[in-house]
Amino acid sequence: MEGSIEWLLWLLTMVSVVTTVAIIAVLVSESVQFFTMEGHPEISPWSFLTGTVWSPLLGARPEFGVLPLVTGTVLVTAIAGLVAMPIGLLTAVYLSEYASAKTRTCLKTVLEILAGVPTVVYGFFALTFITPYLLQPLSESFGTYNAMGAGIAVGIMILPIVCSLSEDSLRAVPQSLRDGAYALGSTKFDVTAKVVVPAGLSGVIAAFLLALTRAIGETMIVALAAGGLAQLTANPSQQVQTMTAYMVQIFLGDAPANGIEYRSSYAVAMTLFAITFAMTGTGAIVLKRYREEYE
Repeated sequence: MEGSIEWLLWLLTMVSVVTTVAIIAVLVSESVQFFTMEGHPEISPWSFLTGTVWSPLLGARPEFGVLPLVTGTVLVTAIAGLVAMPIGLLTAVYLSEYASAKTRTCLKTVLEILAGVPTVVYGFFALTFITPYLLQPLSESFGTYNAMGAGIAVGIMILPIVCSLSEDSLRAVPQSLRDGAYALGSTKFDVTAKVVVPAGLSGVIAAFLLALTRAIGETMIVALAAGGLAQLTANPSQQVQTMTAYMVQIFLGDAPANGIEYRSSYAVAMTLFAITFAMTGTGAIVLKRYREEYE
């Protein structure tokens, strides 16, 4: 009986491994077909990764330079990080070190509700509130679709991730460290800023990386609020197209099945996978560098 349970647990563990391998195999095989597809000018991986024009659905000479999609994705993710990371960390510090038990319970309930809101709702929120009432009064350069509105909405979406994981990390810091700092005459702020946050830094960094990875893969918000124009720009008031938004566009029927445009979505997905994989690997190295263990 014990051996059967061990084998069952091993098989369940292998499900995630097999799924990951299958996803990689599909992305690689379809991407290879995109780069070697007959009847079209040969597209090299180098030109795909370094090209600055992305227009696969326009005219007889489509352009497949993925940099505009990568730039749009990075721009929206950066805005989301600038919104979510400081607010989430400060909220986590308040919940961990300053809030009463009743206040903590109420705020965590609100954060859990925020985490349960469908992403399509955030997209409509960006279109109907963030852009017209917050951004357009500040500048006339903001159109209906823009990277700033989408980034703010994505930042609100990942805020519960940053806050919840950061708070768990800060609350895991041993009370003895706080007591030792108080014994040396430190104030509440000194203990929080110079003892608790540095001690829980590895968990905070993990929360940041997980949230940013989630932001990179967000689809519905950017598909609704960021626009559909793939352009190489760092201006947050302009509309952009992200990698995930392009894949949504293709699979909505704007391109013929098994055509060059259809195959290009797999190459874009492979690029997105490589970016998230690189972020995960970098995060593992950073976490190993700053990890703190307490007895």
